[in-house]
Amino acid sequence: MEQIEQLKAIRTYCHELFSKDSSGHDFFHLKRVAKLASQIAIEEDADYFICTAGAWLHDVGDYKLFSDSKQALESMDEFLTTIHLTEKQIHDIHRAIENVSFSKGKVPETLEGKIIQDADRIDAIGAIGIARTFAYGGAKGRLIYHHRKKEGTSIQHFYDKILTLKDTLHTHGAKQLAEKRHAFVETYLEQFFNEWD
Repeated sequence: MEQIEQLKAIRTYCHELFSKDSSGHDFFHLKRVAKLASQIAIEEDADYFICTAGAWLHDVGDYKLFSDSKQALESMDEFLTTIHLTEKQIHDIHRAIENVSFSKGKVPETLEGKIIQDADRIDAIGAIGIARTFAYGGAKGRLIYHHRKKEGTSIQHFYDKILTLKDTLHTHGAKQLAEKRHAFVETYLEQFFNEWD
């Protein structure tokens, strides 16, 4: 099976897993991250296939989304074997995605992992990032905001995470994209507080 067909199969696999997600980690999030990661892979002369496949698969096994993370990753490996990925490719995908998550607080070991992490973080900034923050907050039963109880609210999440992402990016292309999106989030928050009171 050629790589283009393998990527199509991975896309279909991810659609089956994530099409009904309402927390902001849906199929369309994966599609945006995969598109961006593939673009950055070309700019950075990285492994295009590992970047693209890993971007599609980076949320598989995330503890926030799967009740059994280990089982989800094992099922992913079984699937990748059925579409004839080599052991090395599967290993490289795992290395690329294992430390992408912000909550782990780690930097991926490989260039491909750094690219996927950048692409994932770019999708958390800007207009889409704002929408995803509130979608995730709603899915987790969080308040939008409370002036006395800021911790655990969706607005506080912007300060705890979203506004910090710009300075954690690795690649030139991601850093350029982040500037405008970051400024948009700052403008949004200013307007939010103007309207809140």
